[in-house]
Amino acid sequence: MAQLEKLLLVLARSLVDEPEKVEVSGTESDSRVELELRVAPADMGRVIGRQGRTIRAIRTVVKAASVKAGKRVTVEVPD
Repeated sequence: MAQLEKLLLVLARSLVDEPEKVEVSGTESDSRVELELRVAPADMGRVIGRQGRTIRAIRTVVKAASVKAGKRVTVEVPD
C-alpha cells in the first residue's frame, strides 16, 4: 500500500501550486485499498480537472499500479 500512496502523492504534487499541502492517507483490507487525497482548497480544481478528467486519469494510473499488488484501489478526494 505504501507504494500506491507514494505514487498518488507524486502525481498530485506535480499538478498543484502548493505541493507541501498535499496529503494522502489510506486504509487497507484483504483485497482492497482505499486512498484519500487532500489538497489545498485553491488546488482542488487542478486535481479534479474539467469534468473530472484529471482525477479520472489519476485513478486510472493508480488502479493500473494496484494490479501488480493484486488489490483493488479507490481514490477519493473529499471536499
